[in-house]
Amino acid sequence: MITLKLEPLLQLHSETFSQIVALNPDTQLELTATGDLLIISPRGGETGDRNDQISFQLRLWNKQTKLGKTFNAATGFSLPNGGIRSPDASWLNISSWEALTPNLCPDFLVELRSPSDNLGDLRNKMQEYINNGARLGWLIDPINKIVEIYHPQRSTVVMVNPGELSREEVLPGFVLDLENIL
Repeated sequence: MITLKLEPLLQLHSETFSQIVALNPDTQLELTATGDLLIISPRGGETGDRNDQISFQLRLWNKQTKLGKTFNAATGFSLPNGGIRSPDASWLNISSWEALTPNLCPDFLVELRSPSDNLGDLRNKMQEYINNGARLGWLIDPINKIVEIYHPQRSTVVMVNPGELSREEVLPGFVLDLENIL
C-alpha cells in the first residue's frame, strides 16, 4: 500500500475521490478520514484465492438466510468519519441496507492480511470500522496464523490458528471454515 499525503496542498473530498476512482478503474483506492489517498497494492494468487474463499462462504450463507447483502473488496463504504474504505469482505443486515444512508459502515467485515500489508495499519483500519459502527470485524492473518476479533466496547480477542469462526449474535448460523485460508 502506498499512502499519498495531500493536505495541506490539496483537500480531497468524496466527490473528487469518486472522480479519481472513475479515471483509474484498474486501481484500488481508499481515502482516509484525514484526507490521505491510499493506493492498494495488487494481491498475489494465494491472497486472491483466500479472499475468494471468504467472500464465497459469506455469500453462500447470506443466500441461504437472506438476512442482508454481501460485498467484496471492490465496494467502497463512505464512513461517518469521512473515510472511504473497502474491506476484503463485508455484510450489511437488511435493515441497514434498507435504511441506506450516504455514510454507512458494514455491520460485519473481514480484512485478510497479504504479505505486502502492514499489520499495524490493518489493526488501525479495523478499529476505524468499529469506531464508525461496525458490529463485528475479523482480521485474518495467515502469515502469523492468527485471527483478531473486533467488537464495539470490547477488547480485541486473538485466536491462534482456529479451524473456523462464527459469531451468532451478528451472523446467525454463519461459520467461516478457515482450512484453506490460514
